[in-house]
Parts: sequence; structure tokens; C-alpha cells
Amino acid sequence: MEDRSDLMNKRFPRNSALIMADILKTIFIFLGATAAGIWFSFKGFDEENIIMLYLLGVLLTSLSVNGPIYGLIASACGVLLFNYLFTPPFYTFYFEDKSYLITFLVMFTASFITSYLTMRIKKQAYEAVWKAYHTEILLETSQKFQQAEGTEDICQEAAHQIYRLLERTALVYPIQKGALAEPLIAAAPDTDMGNYLSPEERQAASWVWQHNQPAGAGTNTLEDRKCLYLPVWSHDTVFAVAAAAMDQKPDIDQSYEKSLLIAMLNECALALEKEAVNESKKQISMRVQQEQLRANLLRAISHDLRTPLTSISGNAGILIDNGSVLDEQKKMRLYIDIYEDSIWLIQLVENLLSVTRIENGSMDLHMEAELIEEIIQEALRYLERRSLEHPVHVQLSDDLLMAKMDARLIIQVLINLVDNALKYTPSGSPISVSARQEGKWMVIQIADEGPGIPEKHKSHIFEMFYTIGNRNGDNRRSLGLGLALCQSIINAHGGTIDIRDNIPHGTIFTFTLPAEEGTIL
Repeated sequence: MEDRSDLMNKRFPRNSALIMADILKTIFIFLGATAAGIWFSFKGFDEENIIMLYLLGVLLTSLSVNGPIYGLIASACGVLLFNYLFTPPFYTFYFEDKSYLITFLVMFTASFITSYLTMRIKKQAYEAVWKAYHTEILLETSQKFQQAEGTEDICQEAAHQIYRLLERTALVYPIQKGALAEPLIAAAPDTDMGNYLSPEERQAASWVWQHNQPAGAGTNTLEDRKCLYLPVWSHDTVFAVAAAAMDQKPDIDQSYEKSLLIAMLNECALALEKEAVNESKKQISMRVQQEQLRANLLRAISHDLRTPLTSISGNAGILIDNGSVLDEQKKMRLYIDIYEDSIWLIQLVENLLSVTRIENGSMDLHMEAELIEEIIQEALRYLERRSLEHPVHVQLSDDLLMAKMDARLIIQVLINLVDNALKYTPSGSPISVSARQEGKWMVIQIADEGPGIPEKHKSHIFEMFYTIGNRNGDNRRSLGLGLALCQSIINAHGGTIDIRDNIPHGTIFTFTLPAEEGTIL
């Protein structure tokens, strides 16, 4: 489809070059009609046939040029040329036969009516093209608004579409966080924007936002401004302020273009309102999730802390009240229970603190090259008492495997993963910890031969507070922070962590770390 400016140029000539072109077209057409008329006369055709040539010339002129004045001139020229060349006495504007007067009048009238009707049809065709162009813009605007993401994208599209519709510099000021934000602009590349971004112009936009009324050029409010400012509003809420430069062209057609502009702004208002509703829903959803997270945390902590604390206080009470009558073996069992419960509480608190620090970005990683074997052995020493009932095998592709890591955090990852295998596998089943290098990554795996994890749980296993409720597990350790912490730590190192089945049964946890370039294989 042609650009609107091209259509306007065709309909309304704007400079002397275009006017001269139309004059030359008219002259050329009538020279052709005259040459054909002379040939018709030479061949003995009747005058009526020559008259039809000039009527055709009037029709072609009306179709080829811009402006109704050329049709009137062409009608007069056709009559004069016919009289001068084809009625006796020839080569004069005098005619002896008075009946030619009627012929001339009929010819002029027919020519003029033909010209008028042609220009009218041409004008209607142009108007139809304009309307189709505007309809295309409105449809495209609706589609663009639906595809836009966020307030700024919607306002930028609105500015662009206003610029296309009116062929004027367009600005759209979004309302963000209760204030008038910086405008989104659509303008020709060589436009001097200083005139439209002055404090006075912004003051007009602010007035429109506060009063929900048009202002600026073409209105009775702040009429000395360069732009016309219109509110983009819905349900008494102003979501943005749109501006169109009024000093670049004549005033906007009040009956047509302004109605299209208002329709476009209404579409923009609906899109911005929808975006605001979606954002509000997101905020509500986040608050609901935060409340649910807080509730889960309180419920889980109250449950998981009560059991070991009750055990610690109970065992300590037994030792205080009956220490003198208990043998050394029973005392040692109580001491071990107190120790294990206190260690578990320490690990729980560490997990809670680590998750909090990593999620809010306050934990600093101290990355250094570390030997994988030393990190694994340090983690297993921490779990030595727990792992007595399970054979734990360490398999390394090389004794000098090294990776870049924060050693303290990776030890915590290994403790959580191995402890998870200890809790959820039957007593006596083996657990394997292996490491190998693959390209630039160190791959570490913890495999067990337990009952495995059902497929439906695998996609949620790394979510905070998510627990499977395996009956082989220790019920008091159900807080569901360990695996979420592992994922956060590994992601912070730039690696990945995943889970898969250990054929024929069991589970394999795999995580990666950046390999140290100096690793010796």
C-alpha cells in the first residue's frame, strides 16, 4: 500500500514542479487528440468522431493530473481546438453555421461533466485508499499492542503508530511508579527534538496527567505549546500522556484524523490497563507465594526443630537425674544421640543461612583450585558416624583431579547429597562417589542403590521445602532445604546439577564444576 504522504502528493500538488508536470501532461494529451483529429479529417471521418477524440482527451487529462481545474481547462481547450481546426472557416475562432454554437455548448458540457465525474471517482478512490491505510494502521496497532511486553514497549509502539497516522513527531509519556516517566519518541531522523523536550512541554504533559484533560496546541489550555497533549486513560486512570507535534503541519482534521487518533489511544489505554492488571496479579501471586513460603518455613522448622530438641533435652534430663545408676554403655549411647541431634541442628541452621545468602546475593564465593579427592574425603569425614551402616566407595579417574570452587560450599553440597543417599536407602546398600573430567568441566556423581525417586517427583526435587515423604527416610529431616541449597550453590559456581535413575535401581545425582586448567591427567 502506498504511503499516506504519496497519496497526498498525488491529490494536492505541493510545488511548481508538480504543477508544471500536470500542464505538460495536459498539453501532450491534447496534442495527441489534435493529431488524431487531423488524421480522422484527412480520412473523411465525420465531425462527431473528432468530437469524441477531444472528449477522450478530457477524460485522460482528468485521470492523469491532480486537481479539478485541469478538467475545466481541458474542456475549454477541446472546444476551442475543434472550432479552430475543424469548423469552417478553418484556422479561426469564427463560425458561420450558427448550429455549431449548440455543438460547442453540448461538447463543453459533456466534457465538463466527464471531467467532473472522473475527478470525483478519482477522489473517492483516494479516500478509499486512505481509509484502507488508516484501517491497516489501526489493525496493526492492535496487533502490536498485543505482542508488546511491558509498559515501555506498549508506549513505544503507540508513539510509532501515532507518527505513522499523523506524520508528525509523536511522544508518549508513560506513568510509572506514580510519576511521569521519560517519553518514548517516534520522529523523522533529522528532527530537532529540543523544541518538544523543554520543561514547558513536559509541564503540559504533567498537567494532562493530573487533570485527565487535553492541553497544548489547538486547545484552550497551555495553547502556546508546540504539541497537542492527550491523556491515555481508562476507568478514570491515566496510564500515559500522548503528544503530537502541531508546528510541523496544518491542524489535525477534527472530524476524521482526530477520531482515529482517539481510537488508537483507547487501544493503547486498554493494553496499558491489561498490563497493569497483569502486573498487579504478579505482585499478588508473589505475595501469596511469599506467605506460603513463610508458612511452610515456620511449619517445617517448628516440626523439625521440636523433635531433635526434645530428644536432646530428654537425654540430657536422663543423664542429670539418673547418671549415677546408668552403666557406661548406656551413657555413651545417650551422649551419641545428643551429639547427632546437635550436629543435625547445626547442619539445618547452616542450610537455612546458606540458602538465604545465596538467594539474596549476599554470599561471596571464594574460588580457588582444589583437589577433588580432598574435598570428597573432608565431606565423608563429617558423615563418618552416619555412614557406618553403608559402604561408601570413592572412584576417581585420577588422583590429581582439580576444580575451581568455594571448598566450604562444595563440601556442604557433598554432605547434603551423600546424607540424602544415607537417609533414603536401606541399611547395607552401597553408595558410590565418583569424579571425572569432561572437557572444561569436572563431573561428580553420587549414586545409590535405593528404591529410587518416582518420575513425578524429579521435576520438583530441587524446589525449596519439597519432600517426597519416603518411608525409609528419617522423618524428622523433612525440611526439604538440602537439594535446593545444592542447586543454588552449583548454579552460583556456573555448573549444573541433575538427577537420573541408577539402572537397575537407585538414584544418581550429577553436578559439574569448572575444571582447573592445570589438572594433570
